[in-house]
Amino acid sequence: MLNILVTGAAGLIGGEVCARLAKAGHRVHALVHRNPEVRGNDGAAVALAAAHKGDITQAFCGIDPAAPGAIDVVIHSAASLRFDLSDADYAAVNVEGTAHALELARGLGAAFLYVSTAYVCGRTNGPVAEEPVRADADFANGYEASKAAAEALVRGSGLVHAIARPSIVLGEAASGRIRQFDTIYQAFKLFAEGRIRHVPAREDATLDFVAIDHVAAGIAAIAERMGEADGGIFHLVSGGALPVADFCDGIGAWPQFSAPERVDPAAFDPAALPPLERRLYGRVAAVYASYFQRSPAFDDTNLRALTGLNAPPADADYFRRQIAYCIAQGFLRGE
Repeated sequence: MLNILVTGAAGLIGGEVCARLAKAGHRVHALVHRNPEVRGNDGAAVALAAAHKGDITQAFCGIDPAAPGAIDVVIHSAASLRFDLSDADYAAVNVEGTAHALELARGLGAAFLYVSTAYVCGRTNGPVAEEPVRADADFANGYEASKAAAEALVRGSGLVHAIARPSIVLGEAASGRIRQFDTIYQAFKLFAEGRIRHVPAREDATLDFVAIDHVAAGIAAIAERMGEADGGIFHLVSGGALPVADFCDGIGAWPQFSAPERVDPAAFDPAALPPLERRLYGRVAAVYASYFQRSPAFDDTNLRALTGLNAPPADADYFRRQIAYCIAQGFLRGE
């Protein structure tokens, strides 16, 4: 049994990680901020050893380092996932927040597992290894840059550490179940409802969607093996990414939805869109536009070697299950 403290425990990934760790018999301490409820992806409350109200923008994450007692591993999953913040906001939450979490782990004498993103590779096409971020990485947004900066802090911390890099997290592999519809789901909704009809996309672009159950299982498994994982980087990604063409066609396969039209990025002009679509595109879809213009191929050899986990593919069937779940839950309209 391990004593594990999870930051961002009320979040989508953090909650499911807590649920899996608690079910495995570990004592889970949750660091919460505005939302005190820690729930798994099924919506059930997690049986915690303790919940600690804190703030990662404060020293020691806003808690007394002695409060949790003995902690073996700190899993740092708290972060801002938005793509439209200022550099100062990213620095305060994603970079300094990681520095404060490292400070807390050091005070606790704990190992440190950092939840980053596979897209710290930036605008990369082709193979992406489980290696440190390249110095010349071309980031698409401040979020990616902030996660890369935080990774550098973790690698230079001197602590026993590992870095987990999920790609684009969607619902469970078999059912599509997801506890909350946020981030890219909002773009799905606008595409499906035909309120955004055009997307700048390269012909060979892919979307690396990964099931939340694979991500949470991977993070939990790494946390249980921190001695072996020390210094490692682990991709939590699909077993085969979804071509953007299949994404668009998959939405259009439902009679009540509209398939977004793929447009050559070189010819795409947001100013030429109809007024309502232009406003919605600028507010929501534009922040995800770069993901429709890349084709990274993430390697997960390190993860498979450490944990034995194999990722399910993000194929057309998987994507259909996501849409079906959204319809069943009323997030997307039925026929």
